[in-house]
Amino acid sequence: MNTGGVMASIALNARRTVHARKGLQQLGVALPFMLPGFLLVIVFVLYPLARGVQMSLYDWNLMAPEQSDFVGLKNFQRALTQDPLFWIAVRNTALYAAITVPGQMVLGLGAALLLNVAVRGRAIFRALYYLPVVTSWLVVSYLFAYLFSDGMGPVNFLLVQGLHVLAEPVDWLHQTWTAEVPINLLGIWKGIGWNMVIFLAALQYIPHELYEAAETDGASDWQRFWRITLPLLRPALLFVSIVLVIGAFNVFLSVYLLTAGGPQDSTEVLLSYMYVQAFKYLDFGYGVTIGLLLGFAVVVIGFLQRRLIRGASED
Repeated sequence: MNTGGVMASIALNARRTVHARKGLQQLGVALPFMLPGFLLVIVFVLYPLARGVQMSLYDWNLMAPEQSDFVGLKNFQRALTQDPLFWIAVRNTALYAAITVPGQMVLGLGAALLLNVAVRGRAIFRALYYLPVVTSWLVVSYLFAYLFSDGMGPVNFLLVQGLHVLAEPVDWLHQTWTAEVPINLLGIWKGIGWNMVIFLAALQYIPHELYEAAETDGASDWQRFWRITLPLLRPALLFVSIVLVIGAFNVFLSVYLLTAGGPQDSTEVLLSYMYVQAFKYLDFGYGVTIGLLLGFAVVVIGFLQRRLIRGASED
């Protein structure tokens, strides 16, 4: 018998026992602090999610849930293959993301670069840029509704009487594609300040010596931005882009207040369409199905966020 091997095995088992016992002790100490969080997750996340999956499988009867008819995956089939308005909502949501995400990032980065230098009144400008972020969606939505109002509203007056760009006023909020202009402009304007804060924080961590060395080597401002600033901002750019895409897929209040999905449901987005199905037509099974499909898209985007940020960190 190999006595040395037996003793090594006993020592290994003893160490494992000690580690396991220590881990249980640490878990016992941490559990009272973790339990409230777990309970909140169960009550406000897991249970509603399970309930939502259940409702999506039924033609849900709100007044008498026990009388709801089981329909299986028909709600999903209806959304994906039978409901053109669902795909209009998908198109509008994707269009909103495609316009507002780059717009916010470009303008937010530009504002961060301008405010990253020592200028007089920099704190005041930072506050002014960030003010729309903390302003209520309700307030700014009604503000944009006024700006883009019919007839000689402020925007029409400026374009027709002031700049003479248009020959006659435009009914901005009552046509499909013109309504996208205030919706997307509002999304960009309100998010610039948040992007500016993230990029400004990232710019603070770029060593100033790199710019000094590049300037000594004769690099222009554009070359320094392209060769130094952008590569070092890559993790922040990836983080911001994915967060903004997820936020864009959750657009609701601005669309609801500006157009209410009109004209003829042509400006509906996924959340507003889900709201209409659930609370206007009381089709809760189908409304929950739309929400689950949206949630699945957000989860996929979150997974891509993790992969992209991990890849950027490794690079």
